[in-house]
Amino acid sequence: MMGVMASEETLTPAAAAAAAPTPAATSASVSTAARGRTASERGAPARPVPDGGPAPEGPAHGTRAWTARLLVAGIVLTALNLRPAITSLGPLLEEVRDGLHMSGSVAGVLTSVPPLCFAVFGFTAPRLARRFGAGAVVCAGMVAITAGLLIRPFVGGTAGFVAASALALMGIAVSNVLMPVIVKRWFPDRVGSMTGLYSMALALGTALAAAVTVPMTEVLGGGWRTGLAVWAVLAALAIVPWIPLVRDRGTTPGQPGGRRQPAPVLKITRSRTSWALACFFGLQATAAYITMGWMPQIFRDAGISAGTAGVLLAVTMAMGVPLAFVIPRAAARLRNQGPIVVVLGGCGLLGYAGLYLAPAGGAWLWALLLGIANCAFPLALTMIGMRSRTGAGVVRLSAFAQSTGYLLSIPGPLLVGVLYQHSGGWGLPLALMAGLMVPQMIAGVLAGRDRTIEDEC
Repeated sequence: MMGVMASEETLTPAAAAAAAPTPAATSASVSTAARGRTASERGAPARPVPDGGPAPEGPAHGTRAWTARLLVAGIVLTALNLRPAITSLGPLLEEVRDGLHMSGSVAGVLTSVPPLCFAVFGFTAPRLARRFGAGAVVCAGMVAITAGLLIRPFVGGTAGFVAASALALMGIAVSNVLMPVIVKRWFPDRVGSMTGLYSMALALGTALAAAVTVPMTEVLGGGWRTGLAVWAVLAALAIVPWIPLVRDRGTTPGQPGGRRQPAPVLKITRSRTSWALACFFGLQATAAYITMGWMPQIFRDAGISAGTAGVLLAVTMAMGVPLAFVIPRAAARLRNQGPIVVVLGGCGLLGYAGLYLAPAGGAWLWALLLGIANCAFPLALTMIGMRSRTGAGVVRLSAFAQSTGYLLSIPGPLLVGVLYQHSGGWGLPLALMAGLMVPQMIAGVLAGRDRTIEDEC
């Protein structure tokens, strides 16, 4: 998303000349800009502007300000709920396996479910939003998360647990895709600040679930079922702000005034940069989901308590809070993002080596290093925005890179579970994690080159 902003801020000389206002339009432009600034200062969301017409007057100022506050609350609460279904499970995975008599291979399948759901259900989000409205789909997504988290510990059996997890992840998938759309539509003049708020809340929810799940489970009586189900309360709270927006079926970015914009013909699969970005996205997602699913178990097998293992995972996830602001801005200033890719990959290699040589002795350092390495995610989003000259190209590239990348990431966590079960230790799984970091760095360097998909297609 931040990368999209970076690409939109860069204009060619021809585009700048075409965009220059004529004297006749100057007064109208100043008036429109003044209205936009005033709305921004009041905290009201901007409204979509019809093609070739003035900005609509819309409802009263107080109504727009109230809607803005409601949207901000909805965005923050939704972002807080986009990862706890995943990171709350890692610290309790051993108890879940024992309680459901789950093998290591099946546990590996469980850690592969998130990227599978993100790849499959993410495709449906734009179509659902066009039919029902983005607010209604996000509200339904929060309902699905609440229901999945509430019933999965109590359905009994591994199959029911996986199915309920998939229900929650389906809600996460559609909400994950539509949140940037909502930000772009309602806050077009504050995309950066709202995206930063959204990213910070997402990282906070990720880290919070990893850190407090075990202590909260102990406070609530020590049962893993209650410790997992309690996160449904936070998801239920996120439903409330979206209820008044369920009937809103306004336009989406790229469709001003409700009129569908023609999509350019762009055969994105012919672009080497597109494939490099898809591979980079998929490999960083593989590393992230392996970390969220298995890192607490690595620390627990090294003799670290379950509570401390959860805190270590929280430290890893919390690194995304400050770095989600720093990395995209640094990447946007560089013509080639390859050096950042190499630095992040090097941190990952050091972290995996430390987990193999001294998992308990340097646990906090390894958690920090892997947290830095996992910040390849905001870098990938930034590069997606920088590798296309047009908004339509960014949308196509984002859909291709993310959907293909999530599909590529599915086998990784599963393979780690198989290797862990059959080898009886973490030597081979850690070797696999470190080995995957090498092609991730290569793909990232190729994707970070200063070129656009339009040139290659």
